[in-house]
Amino acid sequence: MNFVADLHNHTTASDGEYTPTELVQKAKELGLTAVGVTDHDTLNGLDEALAAGEEIGIRVVPGVEVSLRFRRDYFTGTLHYLLYIPYALLADDQFRQMAMDIFSQGRGAGLVRARVTAINAEFGPGGKTPLLQRDLTPEEIEELAPNVTRRHFALALSQNHGLDKAQITQLIGNDSPAYVPSGIDPHQLTPLLHTYPQLVRVFAHPAAGSYPGESLYNEVLPPIGIVDRLMSEFLDDDVLGLDGLEVHYPGHVAEHEALMAEWAQKYGLMMTGGSDCHDRVKRPLGVAGVSEAELNALLDRLL
Repeated sequence: MNFVADLHNHTTASDGEYTPTELVQKAKELGLTAVGVTDHDTLNGLDEALAAGEEIGIRVVPGVEVSLRFRRDYFTGTLHYLLYIPYALLADDQFRQMAMDIFSQGRGAGLVRARVTAINAEFGPGGKTPLLQRDLTPEEIEELAPNVTRRHFALALSQNHGLDKAQITQLIGNDSPAYVPSGIDPHQLTPLLHTYPQLVRVFAHPAAGSYPGESLYNEVLPPIGIVDRLMSEFLDDDVLGLDGLEVHYPGHVAEHEALMAEWAQKYGLMMTGGSDCHDRVKRPLGVAGVSEAELNALLDRLL
């Protein structure tokens, strides 16, 4: 390894295979100086990870990967925004409650309600393209399952509203004008960032969507050209703001890593990096990370 710390990883607190303790133990086995725990939209794994780090003798860098949704004329989808959390802030119960209240709006019941609102605005009786005889309600979706998926929207629209398959696709397909990606609107995160300006804000894997060929790391992320157009929104301190850019990433080829390093210099951002570990085999720990100098630049902000 040509790095000392791996700063972007997931545990069973979100969608990872390792428990927080197992992830920290594996990082220690690999000889890392520090490991980041950055679960999707939750802080729930951090206490266990920090305790394991104390016991095992490796620094745990606490964070969270926030899902941000965008609906622009040139891009509809989700981008990821890493927040690294100063250690002292983790003891602030008000911070934790505010953060979790905001993050929850991008998943589960909060996302169901956002999607229902968008469908009614576009396809409800008073919408731009009326297809429903009455407004869809969140309750008729949520009663079908504790964890709602697109299939449950389709069932409700078929059984309760009499729509056929083509009409349902028109309402809930990715190309629908009512489609709401997972995650929160950037403006929903702004109050947290303004209340706690000590959070370190990093754009996650900005070039992964341009990975050439098949990759687990590019997923459904947009290409660099789209990210470049959105950079002004990320750099806007009135809404989000940036302190760093995730340059070192297994889904960044050498050309893209060099370009991201240029962006970091251009915008005056620190460089971070990590494996985005989710499991032991396909997306493992210890395949990307930061140098000692890059780690220290981040720790200077967190300590």
